Amino acid sequence: MQDHATTLEGRIERITYRSPDSPFIIAKFRPTRQTTLVTVLGHMPDPRPGETLRLSGDWQTHPRYGQQFSVTRFELLLPAGVEEIRRFLALGLIKGIGPKTAERLLNHFQADTLTVIEQQPHRLAEVRGIGPETARRIGEAWQDHHQVRALMQFLQDRGVQPAHAMRVFKQFGPQALQVVRNDPERLVAEIPRTGFYIFDALARHGDPPMDDSQRARACLQYLLEEAREEGHMFVPRQALEERCASAFELDYHAVRDSLDQLAGEQCIVACPEAPEAPVYLPPLFAAEQGVARRLRLMVQEIAMSAPSAAAPRIMETVVRRMAIELSGTQQAVLEGVLRNRVVIVTGGPGTGKTTLIRAMAAIFEAMGIPYLLAAPTGRAARRMAEVTGRPAATLHKLLGYNLAEGRFERDQDDPLDTEALVVDEVSMVDAVLMGHLLDALHPQTRLILVGDEFQLPSVGPGNVLADLIESGQISTFALEEVFRQAAQSPIIANAHKVRHGELPELVPVAPGDPLAPFTFIAADGPAAAARTIVALCTRHIPDQLALDPVRQVQVLSPMHKGDVGTLRLNGMLQAGLNPRLKAQKPLAGRYCRGDKVMHLRNNYQKEVFNGEIGIVDELDADKVRLVVDFDGRRVTYDQADLDELSLAYAITVHKSQGSEYPVIVLPMVTQHYIMLQRNLLYTALTRARRTVILVGSVKAVQVAVQADQPRRRRSLLSWRLTR
Repeated sequence: MQDHATTLEGRIERITYRSPDSPFIIAKFRPTRQTTLVTVLGHMPDPRPGETLRLSGDWQTHPRYGQQFSVTRFELLLPAGVEEIRRFLALGLIKGIGPKTAERLLNHFQADTLTVIEQQPHRLAEVRGIGPETARRIGEAWQDHHQVRALMQFLQDRGVQPAHAMRVFKQFGPQALQVVRNDPERLVAEIPRTGFYIFDALARHGDPPMDDSQRARACLQYLLEEAREEGHMFVPRQALEERCASAFELDYHAVRDSLDQLAGEQCIVACPEAPEAPVYLPPLFAAEQGVARRLRLMVQEIAMSAPSAAAPRIMETVVRRMAIELSGTQQAVLEGVLRNRVVIVTGGPGTGKTTLIRAMAAIFEAMGIPYLLAAPTGRAARRMAEVTGRPAATLHKLLGYNLAEGRFERDQDDPLDTEALVVDEVSMVDAVLMGHLLDALHPQTRLILVGDEFQLPSVGPGNVLADLIESGQISTFALEEVFRQAAQSPIIANAHKVRHGELPELVPVAPGDPLAPFTFIAADGPAAAARTIVALCTRHIPDQLALDPVRQVQVLSPMHKGDVGTLRLNGMLQAGLNPRLKAQKPLAGRYCRGDKVMHLRNNYQKEVFNGEIGIVDELDADKVRLVVDFDGRRVTYDQADLDELSLAYAITVHKSQGSEYPVIVLPMVTQHYIMLQRNLLYTALTRARRTVILVGSVKAVQVAVQADQPRRRRSLLSWRLTR
């Protein structure tokens, strides 16, 4: 309940909660000339204990925690006297100024210290031990610190969530506030989705003034970006126009005219001749059209020379040498690879996909056919190399991304020098990456795509593997038979049960009982499930299975939110598995040395990609910098890069694709009802090599097994292939 609006001035005493995903904090605040601490909460960028602030907001009464002050606006108050400045600099807010440097600055400039830092940073070089370069960096750090706060205050006054300010500042740097004030359409073009939230808030606020046409253009592009993030390649024109008009209270005619205008400027692509009159973002249209065109061309290259008469004999000799027994389907696959330019091999765990890849590589070598092995992620490529005993690369590395020019080096003008390419885990490959890959292949190159069509679709847009199979234009071999040795694994047996819509064998055991390769532990509600998972990871799994709970155990969850979502589980597991959390102050309120972390998006400059997991190896709180060890490759993250990381003690099932772990622990609770799907449970089970532990309720597992209607992604790749 709100009582009255007011303003408080005082000092931050301590931070009691800091959100891992936004600048939201809860803190203890001491108002000026008061001895009683006040609880304040709101969005503020990295406040430090000891800072003096002016807060505007409302008093609220929380039913459990009592009276709190909800902050709607804040302002940093700079100190005036020497002692106040000394305390301020001791907070470590300004990168490059430690305690000794602060003391030398104060001795030299006295009460003018902050004025010099802000207005004449070159004069800092007058102080012993500070050179011109260091003076410049201190001045830039000061400007960054205050420009972010000025940007946040400007946005707050116009109804924009403060959480978005850091994203804007990272994109535009010192010019951020100028861009927001004078050229807000750049926000929409250069910051997907977040830029639109800010643009629309500014438009509704009338600062700067905008007409319906400007708003409609931004809204249309936002809705297409939103669809891309949901995995869709396009949005039907009628649905796009209707949603834009209704959701943003815009005139329908203005929306329609703006769409035509954007299409005329080639900012979007409208295809009235195609089913549903789809509207695309240009990169997605180019990818879908390009994949269809290149595959049609490769398939039509059936005039390739027939296999030599010696091919069957070579194949038989190689298989005999490898001491493996192939099924009839596997034999047909190998023959198909030699007869067709493009082949798809799909099948679940234990059906022999890996054996086939090994056999293909051996046959290519025996026949003198140059070949390459590749996979979408680093982990999948390493696993491919391990099981085949041959080099394998990520698709990004294979295609050679040029950071300076923002493109792949390998394309139709400089194709890959190979006669055959085998790609594993193809279900993870989105339409854009597949488009780049096909551009880099000679039409005469053999392409073998290996994957499991029942896995979750790619994180990026499109549904490539399923679309290619559905089209019927690509020679496809489905491996159904589970080999005898694999069938003895309860993990593989239960995964295939789930795939076929059957309930896995769930024999409940109590926490602390011996762990079987496929274990189900009943938990009375999400909170109990979370406690059980922490106990498993901190005690039972290390004690019984002698495994490292950080490096060899992976907790998967269907969702981020909730009692057993990744956000809450990461906090609990970090506290239980990293003893340094109690001994050192976490960097940015989140990370300590030894923490398990995941990289969240492709970063070609650092050569680290979405979904890679590593361990925090070094941490420098003063410089707000940490180093992550990704399987022996060390990558440095500065403060501006930290939003590319998250804790990874628990990750979503989607993020686990392409990886395998000795043990997976999976909460199954009805609280995650909206995400419980058969392909999600199947994907999770197939990530484990040694042990699967389900924690939750039989009902939740039943819901997942019965829910076999995954959301269909909008894509016309299959249609384009059959035209």
